Amino acid sequence: MTSPLDPQKGIYSHINGHPKDIFDRCIISELCKGWPVYRDASEWKNFRSLFCHDAFVWTTWSKRQSIDGFIEMSKRGKARGDFIMHRECGTMVDLNPGMHRAVGKMKATITQRFTIPGDAERGVQPMVFDVDCDCRFHFFCLEQPAEHGSRTEWKVRYVKLIYDKDKIVPVDGNVAPVFSEDVLRRYPEGYQYLGAAQHMLGHEIDEFLPTIQGPEKGPAHRLWLDMYSKMEQWLNGDDDIDLSSPVPSGNGMSGNGSPH
Repeated sequence: MTSPLDPQKGIYSHINGHPKDIFDRCIISELCKGWPVYRDASEWKNFRSLFCHDAFVWTTWSKRQSIDGFIEMSKRGKARGDFIMHRECGTMVDLNPGMHRAVGKMKATITQRFTIPGDAERGVQPMVFDVDCDCRFHFFCLEQPAEHGSRTEWKVRYVKLIYDKDKIVPVDGNVAPVFSEDVLRRYPEGYQYLGAAQHMLGHEIDEFLPTIQGPEKGPAHRLWLDMYSKMEQWLNGDDDIDLSSPVPSGNGMSGNGSPH
């Protein structure tokens, strides 16, 4: 379930407004949509062009990576057979024109295909299944001088997701694996099946990414609220926001620990 609480305190330019604001929001929306279009197709030069030179991204399977490190990890994963696609479900933009900052909010479904090998000698067919994860990408964008000429351009500085819910989808409509409760408990509710399946491929999964709620945290997940706080810091002009996730402790959340 989603929380009835409104996590965002401020209101920014997000619909209508001055033509320049509308134009900028359209540009930022293009940046967001470049993730599913370019990454899924391995158009790496186009994908890289979306980002600042010092951009960082966070995902379940990559953890925190520089954009160049993330691209190299993505290439290696695809070479090993990782098959991750994205369906964009809608994009809106919060813009603060006075600070030249924006946050693009893209609802998406991550859909990844997995194969558990069979045994031909015993007549056991491979098990093929998808994991679909509904999520929200957040693109922290800024307007900066263009590399060439006197104009400015919008680029992405950070990308981090909030994970809503996930499920296993049998490709043939019948057969799907069953993960034990012990395995699923390692990962937050919003991406527990995705995390378990990606770990099966050998990835070290980030266990501290924001979700809409956790069973022990009540209706408003602390990392979810923290993400909205960071978005407002960014929109209000903070230059170096800390997007590392507070690591849960026995008494709630403690510090930032190592980056997540």
